Amino acid sequence: MTGTFAPHTDRPAEPDVAPAVSPTVRRTARRAVPWIVLAAIAVLVALSGLLLNGGGAVVGDPLSSTNPGPAGGRAIAQVLGQHGVTVRTAGTLDEVRSAAGDDTTVLVFDPQGNLDRQGYEQLSSIASTIVLVEPDFAALQALAPGVHAAGATDSTATAGCDLPAARRAGSIDPRPTADTDGASSPGSFRATGDATACFESSGGRAALVSTTHEGRNVHLLGSASVLMNDGVERLGNAALGLGLLGDHRTLVWYLPGLLDRPVTGAPDLASLTPGWVTPVVILLTLVFLAAAIWRGRRFGPLVVEHLPVVVRAGETREGRARLYQRSSARLRAADALRIGAIGRLAGLVGLPRVATTEEVADAVAAITGRDRPGILFLLLEQHPRSDRELIALSDGLAELERATADAASPHTPRTTGRMEQ
Repeated sequence: MTGTFAPHTDRPAEPDVAPAVSPTVRRTARRAVPWIVLAAIAVLVALSGLLLNGGGAVVGDPLSSTNPGPAGGRAIAQVLGQHGVTVRTAGTLDEVRSAAGDDTTVLVFDPQGNLDRQGYEQLSSIASTIVLVEPDFAALQALAPGVHAAGATDSTATAGCDLPAARRAGSIDPRPTADTDGASSPGSFRATGDATACFESSGGRAALVSTTHEGRNVHLLGSASVLMNDGVERLGNAALGLGLLGDHRTLVWYLPGLLDRPVTGAPDLASLTPGWVTPVVILLTLVFLAAAIWRGRRFGPLVVEHLPVVVRAGETREGRARLYQRSSARLRAADALRIGAIGRLAGLVGLPRVATTEEVADAVAAITGRDRPGILFLLLEQHPRSDRELIALSDGLAELERATADAASPHTPRTTGRMEQ
């Protein structure tokens, strides 16, 4: 039988290894867009948390004897220490009991309201003098029931009373400075009975009230800025602070904490977290929902389809081909084409599917008359560098299969040697 194709006489040159196909800058940037958007959302959430938290935290505890910042009280504590007063810090009522002696002044500053009325009543049995800075309603009810809060005051005032510390100060400036973080608006009081009101402004509102409770001296100071580092140097603020806090040999600087807060039941999540946590959690939830909708691939109700689902082989083949094309996996696609072609060629020449590529090439070359090196190059060694070369490889494999099928099952019948009637 005459061969359909002329045999190859020269073996094709060995091709170079195909270089790795690197993704382009545009493709890399397109893949990075979701991460850039998520990073921008994270930055927005962080900035929102800072804004909800007041733009930043106060450096150190306000009016702390160890805080050198503008809102601290380290300056007046050091001056008292230089004048022979032993300054001890306390964060709980038990620490106050341990630090206090027979001749003790206790300064109490509790802007968070951690100490309840029973705690204030216990102070009267510990200290000789109690100085309450910006006291709340519980403190007034426990230690000065004849004194009432009279609102904020924003003006300087002279002593106007016979209290020695007030007379030495002359006049004070209770207003906080603009750059002092942690300082609240200065408060004032209205005193009745035997209480002594000092530094009264218009309307009878006093910045300092002195009274007694169960034989103990109680001083009520309406402004913490008088004792803070940034306000102690104004007018007679320093003289007033030294006079109120330096009457006894020991000063216990008491800032009540969470351990002094009364326990009335199991704490809930809201009481254990800062106030800005809930808005941030809500914002994160909204961001998550927006990202889920943005990245979602399917909108509306899901399509109900009865199982089992029959998928045609052609759809699977086309889908896999599109995946190979999208990822530029030409060598992977070529290998898939070769594997299928080798299996079909083995069946055409009567070899099992487990036959090696060399055995299939020998059989195909023998039956078609083609050059064995050329068949091996097509089945094993050709590496397509572009889509055009991949299509050419596919066409070559298809042509080789057609030639092998024609050679194995010729269309023209052979002569049988019998006499035709």
